Amino acid sequence: MKNKEKAVVVFSGGQDSTTCLLWALKKYKEVMAVSFDYGQRHKKELECGAAICEKLGVKQTVIDLKELNRLAPNSLTREEIKVDTDAPEEGTPNSFVEGRNMLFLTYAAIFAKGEGATDIITGVSQSDFSGYPDCRDIFIKSLNTTLNLAMDYEFDIITPLMWIDKEETWALADELGGFDIVREMTLTCYNGIKGDGCGNCPACKLRKRGLDKYLERRTLG
Repeated sequence: MKNKEKAVVVFSGGQDSTTCLLWALKKYKEVMAVSFDYGQRHKKELECGAAICEKLGVKQTVIDLKELNRLAPNSLTREEIKVDTDAPEEGTPNSFVEGRNMLFLTYAAIFAKGEGATDIITGVSQSDFSGYPDCRDIFIKSLNTTLNLAMDYEFDIITPLMWIDKEETWALADELGGFDIVREMTLTCYNGIKGDGCGNCPACKLRKRGLDKYLERRTLG
C-alpha cells in the first residue's frame, strides 16, 4: 500500500543530504535514510551518516554498491587520483562518479516501493552547479518518469535544494534547527575531513563560501 506519510532520503552524511533529512523530518511522519557503500575513499562519510541518523532517530539502511568503484574510477574512489582543484575547461571534474545518482535513486526507489513509500528526497542542486550532469533538474525529471514506467508505481523524486545555493542551504538548515548538526557532524570534504573540512578542495570552498555569506547575513540580522 502506498503511503504519502513516508519518505526515503538518499543520505550521504554530507551537508546537502543532511539538510534534506532535516527537511523531511518536518514534512513526514516516517522518514527512512538510504546510504550507499560504493567503495568511496572516505568511509568516514558512512560513519558520519550513521551518527547523524542515530542522533535524529532515523532508521538508516546501507546498500552495497562497491562494483561502482571498479567500473567508474575517479578521484573519490581511487587514492592514486588527485582531486581536481578547479573545474576542467572541458568535460566533467574527475570527482564525478559515472552513474552514481542514477544508481542511488534507482536503488532508493526499489527500497521505497518495498516500504510502500512514494516520496524520494535527494539533495542535488543545479544552482551551485558542480559540472555533474546527474545533478540537473532535467535528469531528475527524466529518471522520475523512467522509474514510474519501469516499476508501474507513482514515485515522486523531491529536490528541496535544486534551485537554492549554498548560502540558502545553510539558511534552511538553520531554519530547521539543524545548523550545528550540519556544521559539526557532516562530511562534505573530498579529502575526508569532517565539519569545516580541509578548506582547499572544491567541495570545501563551495561550502565555506556559502557559510561565510550566510553568517554575515545572520550577523547583520
